[in-house]
Amino acid sequence: MIKRSLPLAAMEKLMKKAGADRVSDKSKAAMKNVLEDIARQISSRAVSYSKHAGRRTIKQQDIKLASK
Repeated sequence: MIKRSLPLAAMEKLMKKAGADRVSDKSKAAMKNVLEDIARQISSRAVSYSKHAGRRTIKQQDIKLASK
């Protein structure tokens, strides 16, 4: 499996939209790690929900339910 990750530039953009004037490289990396961990957890739950429903495809409703 190819490991792909969220780009650091996207983390900076998110934090600047939230009001940050400046963003350090370490804070971008920390944000990336946190968001990837949360995304992995939600994805794992969504896979379980789709399998429980007898599907192999993850749907929007699975993601919404898994994120609650």
